[in-house]
Amino acid sequence: MNRFLLLLAVFFAATAAHASNSPAYEQRRSDYIDTALAHFDSDALPIQAYRGLPLDSAALYGMLSDIRTDGDADFHIVQMVRVLFLTQSTHQYDSVILSSLNSVKYWINYGDSIHVYWSENHMAMWMGSDYLLQQSYGRPVDTVVKNRVLHYLQLKNQYGFYEFNSSVYLPYCLSGILNLADFATDPQIKALAISAAQKLTSDYLLRLTNDKGTFFPTAGRNYYGKYETPYGQNHNNLIWLLTGMGPMPDNASHCGAFLATSDLPVDTITDSWRPTIDTVYQNGHPLNATFAINAGQDSIARIIFRWSGGGYFQPSVVLGSAAMITDSSMWNNYTFQSFHQLAGLPLSLYPQIAQSLSVLSYSSLIMDARLAIYKHHSVTLSSAQDFFKGKVGFQQWPCVANVGTTAVYTASGPVYANWEDHSEDNANYHLPYVEQHHNVALLMYRPEPVPDIIPYHNTDVALHWTTSDFDESLNDSLWFVGRQGSSYAAARMYCIGQIDSQAACHYTTDGSAYVIVVGDSDMYGSFQNFKALVHNAHFSDSRYYDSINHLSVYQAQITFDTTTISYAWGIDSTAPNSIHEMTDNGALRVYPNPASDQVTVTLADNATTATLQVTDLMGRVVYSYDGALTTGTTLRIDTRAWPQGMYLLTGDSPSGRYTQKLVKE
Repeated sequence: MNRFLLLLAVFFAATAAHASNSPAYEQRRSDYIDTALAHFDSDALPIQAYRGLPLDSAALYGMLSDIRTDGDADFHIVQMVRVLFLTQSTHQYDSVILSSLNSVKYWINYGDSIHVYWSENHMAMWMGSDYLLQQSYGRPVDTVVKNRVLHYLQLKNQYGFYEFNSSVYLPYCLSGILNLADFATDPQIKALAISAAQKLTSDYLLRLTNDKGTFFPTAGRNYYGKYETPYGQNHNNLIWLLTGMGPMPDNASHCGAFLATSDLPVDTITDSWRPTIDTVYQNGHPLNATFAINAGQDSIARIIFRWSGGGYFQPSVVLGSAAMITDSSMWNNYTFQSFHQLAGLPLSLYPQIAQSLSVLSYSSLIMDARLAIYKHHSVTLSSAQDFFKGKVGFQQWPCVANVGTTAVYTASGPVYANWEDHSEDNANYHLPYVEQHHNVALLMYRPEPVPDIIPYHNTDVALHWTTSDFDESLNDSLWFVGRQGSSYAAARMYCIGQIDSQAACHYTTDGSAYVIVVGDSDMYGSFQNFKALVHNAHFSDSRYYDSINHLSVYQAQITFDTTTISYAWGIDSTAPNSIHEMTDNGALRVYPNPASDQVTVTLADNATTATLQVTDLMGRVVYSYDGALTTGTTLRIDTRAWPQGMYLLTGDSPSGRYTQKLVKE
């Protein structure tokens, strides 16, 4: 964003800050505050301060005690900062609160093993609190904290949030930003914070909230527990306050108390909610762009901003990361436990090690994702498209469906009867390839080999499907089909089987594929019609060896109703750790591609074939040509009778085999 546009954004955000919110919102806010006070817990301390009531002493001193010892101290620090500013007119709590707030470090410090200063939500809370305490309470000045806060807010406004759609982290990120929006005296910081808070709640919360107030999204970082219950969580408080959708909360949540006591203009946020969405968009920016984007920061801050988007140990950044962890003696910090065995090695070895461990070192990145979102009233389907397929996952959620008030998704790794027994640090032992077209998603699993020193060897895949959440649920061969009210879902497993009472498949060496579909009565009519479409859906997969490119190829295709998705995934047989897009060898030239009624085939210079065959993904021959093709020969093939989908053209010659993919629309 250039300086002129940034100044305009600041001006309009500052102007909007003085706008009043709708009476409906103000009534919800008042009701929320009354309920929180009537059913008090410690998260309602800011609400007591906002109403000018005496603070509950047990809750206050308990929170202050935690600040000195808790690894997540910043969660309480932002609450105490808010209480300080809301009671600023009396100063009655200043001394007791400030003594605790000044007892901890707010930035990278030597040997810290419990605090995290770098993920996006923690940055907002630590830096925002540090800045505000310096601004108004005489905290010793960190001379560059204002520059870091400004840069953080500019990044979020321009490129979006790295921890996209996170029902875990979004509320805490918002808490830190709301403190800046409400209490910063610098007009630029205040305006940028207001704009960032509006963007966070509009684009990363309400966009994927369905008309029942339920939020089960694809996410950059999230926990299993966030997909088990539709209501009663931190983010549900925000949804209800902003829209009134879902049940009214019984008491305050951490961020619900912040929003209820904030002057943030919310009408634009509420108005941003749409009942239907069908879009694909790019979130964030590439890793290599961070060098220019963060160039104005000091050497430590540049690394921290990279880490906030998952840029830890990729070969291009590993030297900076390892040097800072070593210099700060932070190898014992829990964030780096997976890499602790690298501690003490010469720095010169790290790029080579990071490359050899690419199955783990690359896929922590969340700052650059292509997101597909489909919403139709009560159903949503969302995914991160082609997101580090085959590599070890961290907290990423690559594809999730929301059907009324239940979540449907697949996950790789150990299978548990209770999904919340999964590790909070690793949602997938290996990430799938995902391609989503509208309300249909194809998911393909094909994990890269994992070195023995990496613990993520389990390659099972399970389906999260809670039968009791559906009014009707049935199995049709490999398909699970369900109805909740007028909302429908279907999920196709790769196998028929269970592990620990969950629908799950043991890993198949050459790859496996799954399908998720959502719909409703407006789209498909009766549930009977939807079941018929599922029954008639055509799935196929096949495996073959591409001898020209030395690729072991796994192909899969789903045709559901009028939507067809096809993908071919090749693994380099000479370098098994190397996973590639399936590409042709350039000898067969096929156009148009995709084809409709007819396709033309020619050969590159100096190429010849003795035969040519076209097969579908089941290996069935749909066309063959026994005559020789040579350079300059043009062959036209009628494709009108072929079903939609992907086909493979294979030309055999004395020197080898030529291959090319063809898509029939």
